Amino acid sequence: MQISWRERIRGAAKWLYPGLGVKRWFLIVLLGLLLFMSGLFFLWTEGIILTEKIKLVTSFLSAFSPHPVWSFLLLLSGILLLFWGLQQMGNAIAEILLPNHGRRLVEKLYSRRYLEKGPKIVAIGGGTGLSVLLRGLKEYTTNITAVVTVTDDGGSSGRLRDEMGMLPPGDIRNCLLALSDTEPLMEQLFQHRFKGSEGLEGHSFGNLFLAAMTEMMGFNRAIREFSKVLAIRGTVLPVTLENVVLRATFADGSEAVGETNIVNQRKPIARLALIPPDCKPFPEVLNAIREADAVILGPGSLYTSVLPNLLIPGVVEAIRESGALCLYVCNIMTQPGETEGFSASRHLEVLIAHGCADIIDGIIVSNTDDFPPQLLEKYQKEGAEAVEIDRQELERWNIQVIEAPLLDRGELARHDSKKLATLILNKLVERETGLDWLWAYTLISLNANFRRTKKEMGDYLPSPLSFSSRKRQRFFSK
Repeated sequence: MQISWRERIRGAAKWLYPGLGVKRWFLIVLLGLLLFMSGLFFLWTEGIILTEKIKLVTSFLSAFSPHPVWSFLLLLSGILLLFWGLQQMGNAIAEILLPNHGRRLVEKLYSRRYLEKGPKIVAIGGGTGLSVLLRGLKEYTTNITAVVTVTDDGGSSGRLRDEMGMLPPGDIRNCLLALSDTEPLMEQLFQHRFKGSEGLEGHSFGNLFLAAMTEMMGFNRAIREFSKVLAIRGTVLPVTLENVVLRATFADGSEAVGETNIVNQRKPIARLALIPPDCKPFPEVLNAIREADAVILGPGSLYTSVLPNLLIPGVVEAIRESGALCLYVCNIMTQPGETEGFSASRHLEVLIAHGCADIIDGIIVSNTDDFPPQLLEKYQKEGAEAVEIDRQELERWNIQVIEAPLLDRGELARHDSKKLATLILNKLVERETGLDWLWAYTLISLNANFRRTKKEMGDYLPSPLSFSSRKRQRFFSK
């Protein structure tokens, strides 16, 4: 519907309504512009700034010109009023759009513009591991696509899946919140789990919110609208819209169906498959992978978060066709019921055995050797241990082994999101082709997060600007 010129004028006039707190600063801007133009005009008439074409006009008005010093002061005061008025106008608008954070408006606009120029990264996985990675990546680019598994059948997600027939929302909710650009209180609200109520106990508010939106408009549109509510930096997509179930064949020949049931068996898994095996991938997932600069597998549960996505027909083929840098982020700890006793190379062997032989360019492993004793003891009681980095076995796969101290010094043995994201971005910058060096310079070299993280990690992160003179010439010629 085309807007008439009268409606446009009425819309513009609303900025002059009383109480907005904008008119005064708008008038200051106009006054600054008037003083600036007056000073510039009088400097012209004094001959300080003069061209032959306007000499006749300015000579006629030169009698009205003040002393050049006053003309210069007019020019300077006009510039100062212009900047001051524009700044105050921005603050007045920011007080409405960003309560209590008025000074963040310019910063947010600036960062958004540069983040839009970042590389296209597809992160594949699920659970808490994927959300940890996304929290780090969103500081460098908004061109992120999180591809999330939909095989979860436990907890709140499993109950909603059984009762409403919808796809499990839990992992998708975690990824949406990880990419969100909203207030901490809003994130706490959507993560809140109800207690004490027979019907609601165990459900998170975010899952129920997604369930309500799914009932209203369908799962795919519900994710899109939820993304708008949270103002996320990127896109979150389910790997498929079909109701798929995991089936595992164990080393002793027995089988189990369902993610929770498989983990509870506590048996070595020989093979993983999907029911139905011919499920269709979400088309937008394949498009995102084909256009990606980098594809990241994990971190997360090997059998229940990473592999289910790669078993969807067409996903591995799309990664292979994309030519993108493909890195697998190995877990820091083994997982009871899935990867007990697994080394780093054993994780890799499982991926290769399930069709990923020629798509993985490198494996990222955390070589932290100073685990807090209380943290290590906590995991040992649960049957978990630190993943061993068996370097000789890893070398035989002819892929790059990327080691760095990536442990987050918190209550859980997880990756440090900033360190992990910075390491991945470095590996992307190191590539010879397909890079935008303007982005590399602006987003990494000048990014405070990168500089701070590089200082923490030391020699594990080579400088992104240590590229050859040929690359520097190509960069500065842009």
